[in-house]
Amino acid sequence: GHRIVHGGELFSKSVLIDDNVIKGIDSLSSLAPLHNPPNLQGILAMKSLLPEVAQVAVFDTAFHQTMPETAYMYAIPLKWYEKYGVRKYGFHGTSHLYVTRRAAAMLKKDIKDTNFISLHIGNGVSVTACKGGKSIDTSMGFTPLDGAIMGTRCGSIDPAVPLFMIDKEGFSSEEVNTILNKRSGVLAVTGRYTDRRDIARVASEGDKFCQLAQNMEAYKLKK
Repeated sequence: GHRIVHGGELFSKSVLIDDNVIKGIDSLSSLAPLHNPPNLQGILAMKSLLPEVAQVAVFDTAFHQTMPETAYMYAIPLKWYEKYGVRKYGFHGTSHLYVTRRAAAMLKKDIKDTNFISLHIGNGVSVTACKGGKSIDTSMGFTPLDGAIMGTRCGSIDPAVPLFMIDKEGFSSEEVNTILNKRSGVLAVTGRYTDRRDIARVASEGDKFCQLAQNMEAYKLKK
């Protein structure tokens, strides 16, 4: 089994891997350049080493393919969507799928009779609204950068902020991408921590920035 980050609009469920699936995953590499190519390397390596063994692709985005257009479309030029696939995809789908079904079982409810808000909280964080077992909206967007405050990702901010900082500091798009994905979030607020256990410990000792990081993250999650 392979966890594939991006299935785009091609894959709405887990699939047995064949040559067409490999081509499909490869075609989506522009949407997840850091993840899909290494995922493919793993698939091809297994295909070479154990050609007789069936392989399955499980997509992070698949669970969210039930979102309506009103949730996944952006108010941007339509050409951006038609030509480049710019829309909300959502991530952590396997986690939200499992958590909501497990919760339904624990509550002894049919999944079709449930409404859930599920939270996946780790270094990456996403929140999903599930109606009748299906994702109807989620906090992550075109990339996993959107939504809640995370370990090193900023989450939702005014989209003009990166443009403002490019003008002020002369950053390249790659530099801005690195800052927002790897140097922001609770790491930026605390100045040194991403592990919430470290933040909780130092916050209890009176560190105001760790306290602020906790309060900001909790506020964003409740919001």
